Amino acid sequence: MARAVYVAMVVAMAVPALGGAADGDQIVGLWATAPDEVDGNAHVEIYKNNGTYEGKIVWLEKPVYNPDDEEGMAGQDKVDRENPDEALRERPILGLQIMSDFEYGGNNKWKKGTIYAPDDGKTYKCKMSLSEGVLKVRGYIGISMLGRTEEWTRVPAKQ
Repeated sequence: MARAVYVAMVVAMAVPALGGAADGDQIVGLWATAPDEVDGNAHVEIYKNNGTYEGKIVWLEKPVYNPDDEEGMAGQDKVDRENPDEALRERPILGLQIMSDFEYGGNNKWKKGTIYAPDDGKTYKCKMSLSEGVLKVRGYIGISMLGRTEEWTRVPAKQ
């Protein structure tokens, strides 16, 4: 009897912990970034990897450089040309991991992550929150007040 009570207590304590992990998984999937006048928007796939959340670019509205590209890359696939590391400037934007190390902090908030911005080649601290189907992604330098928030929307699953 005591053993049954002990097992029931362990299960009761484990269920909320499992529920918290599952709540964090609600950002897993495909998200459309806010549109940009030059580059259009992108789709970012957010996934869980070793207990943290990451994201990579899987679709670009404008996957090639414009015909009037000032750096002579007109019509070519977009690459990470703003990266401060010259060795990484030829890697394609499609498939590029831009989000790393996010932890679920409860209450529909993810923290302690970073986001890489291919348009300026910089990596920023980042936090996210999810409310009414909108993912608010805030990249910042130092403190959160020194940053910018974008609103991403979930890409509907194809039927």
